[in-house]
Amino acid sequence: MQFELTTDKLDSLKLAIEEKDASSIKFQLQDLYAPDIAQLINHLDLEAAAYIYELLDEEIAPNVLLELDDDKREDLLATFSTKEIAEQLDNMDSDDAADVIAELPEEIQEEVLSHIEDIDQASDIAELINYEEGTAGSLMAKELVSVYAFETVSQCIEEIRAQADSVDVMYAVYVLDSNQRLIGMLSLKKLIISHPMALIEEIYEPDIQSVKTNTTSEEVAEFMQKYDLVVLPVVDQLGRLVGRITIDDVVDVIRETADENIQRMSGLSDDVDSNDNMWRLSRARIPWLLVGMCGGIIGSRIIGTYEEHIKIHPEMAYFIPLIGAMGGNVGVQSSAIIVQGLANNTLLIDKLAPKLLKELTVGLINGIICAALIWSYAFVIEDWRLAATVSLALLTVIMCASFLGTFVPLTMNRFKINPALATGPFVTTLNDIIGITIYFLTGRLLYAFF
Repeated sequence: MQFELTTDKLDSLKLAIEEKDASSIKFQLQDLYAPDIAQLINHLDLEAAAYIYELLDEEIAPNVLLELDDDKREDLLATFSTKEIAEQLDNMDSDDAADVIAELPEEIQEEVLSHIEDIDQASDIAELINYEEGTAGSLMAKELVSVYAFETVSQCIEEIRAQADSVDVMYAVYVLDSNQRLIGMLSLKKLIISHPMALIEEIYEPDIQSVKTNTTSEEVAEFMQKYDLVVLPVVDQLGRLVGRITIDDVVDVIRETADENIQRMSGLSDDVDSNDNMWRLSRARIPWLLVGMCGGIIGSRIIGTYEEHIKIHPEMAYFIPLIGAMGGNVGVQSSAIIVQGLANNTLLIDKLAPKLLKELTVGLINGIICAALIWSYAFVIEDWRLAATVSLALLTVIMCASFLGTFVPLTMNRFKINPALATGPFVTTLNDIIGITIYFLTGRLLYAFF
């Protein structure tokens, strides 16, 4: 059953912490997994979090540390000595240990590495933290099982036994040539059913997919999604096997990318969540709020230029909110579809003209339907000139919003700017300004000639 955090559970744990009742705390945590315990700790102050962490078994403690929110983990690590941090890293896979140590100051990193007893583990971590963030090298783990093509099945099995202690889950055995270049893989099934004296070069599968250390994490995620891979080997520029990326690491990348895009679409400038302090939340929201406010000021100035026209025809003011709202909604709809296509890599970006034409056609159909409905309404409550003004302006605004909602994210993507920005305040504000301008310009022309 999935753990559900409630106020009662949290209060019960806090009471046990206040009373220093270690047995009660252990009883409450005994059936929980590492992510569940981390969820509890995230809601505690630093002193209480440190107290609970000290009570955890050494097998589960490193996993809990990995599941904590970044800020909470950083604060908790600050209470540890460098030797205590090294002890936690000893029980982690190299990629997880590298992620943790990368969050520490450089002078602390060196000291922590010096306390790690396993020299090979320390060397692997030191290598991984030197890879650029957001690349396959920074995602990969060094723990894997590999054999040479010239070895026999019997030798391969012995090699697996020797390497298995460092690998929690074995998906496959990687096959190398004499220069340690990756040339294929060997499934465990094929290994088991083959004759003990058969050579690996006779039974391995040469068709293997891999990525280089400098491949971006987004490309890795797309690659593994496209080919339904659970593990992906990583090679250096010479084709030598240096690590592997597992599906759990890629899920984290997909989740982080999705979170970032949602925040960009909502007009947030920083990576934040509901547990952040008020200042951080305010700082993340204010930039695009100011953009929206500036757009509103521009819109008010546009309306101001038609002040005399409004005095003569005050009924035009009735539909200002409608024009702005419809333009914003249509623009967000169009841009959301484009951003989704770009994120899923299902959009052919070299064929932009057909996409723009399609969105304009959709905008025309929707615009005609909405314009016909608003014409009927405005004609009944006012006169034909207002009805014509609102319907023509709405049709034009919807088509313009469809075009901008498609064109802006595609243009941003071409210039390497996150297109998710286009689905938020940017397009909405732009469409408000354009919509109001079109509305009053249409009204002035119609009322002038009729």
